[in-house]
Amino acid sequence: MEIQTSGKPIDTLVEKVLSMNILSSDYFKELYRLKTYHEVIDEIYNQVDHVEPWMTGNCRGPSTAFCLLYKFFTMKLTVKQMHGLLKHPDSPYIRAIGFLYLRYVADPKTLWTWCEPYIKDDEEFSPGSNGRMTTMGVYVRDLLLGQILSLGFHNGVCFERR
Repeated sequence: MEIQTSGKPIDTLVEKVLSMNILSSDYFKELYRLKTYHEVIDEIYNQVDHVEPWMTGNCRGPSTAFCLLYKFFTMKLTVKQMHGLLKHPDSPYIRAIGFLYLRYVADPKTLWTWCEPYIKDDEEFSPGSNGRMTTMGVYVRDLLLGQILSLGFHNGVCFERR
């Protein structure tokens, strides 16, 4: 059974500039070779070291995390697959991408039901590229409150939050 979604088209789930950059990125195009949920999870495990939307450094393209998140958007995850992401023991980034998926895709009426069991989750990880540690529970709370991204958007303009 697929996750109950908000019904928004895939290309409207993230900011337009980010969506366009993901779809035109060479890395995202390489992800066409991944056909299964498990292949995408393996790619997250091997390639993701933060869950910010943009790469760090001089090259400001979309991050591997958001390219892989978008790949999941195209796959329309099932309830069983989502439980697998949220409980995954091998990498907090796999779990974080699961929570991002829910934040962008899930029907808002079901979001709390998905996230509530993880609000006090004490697994530590660094969601940003700055190395600052937090717990998964704090990450989920911030995600629900819309405060998780270190970069924000206002009227299509990217700005850095302080």
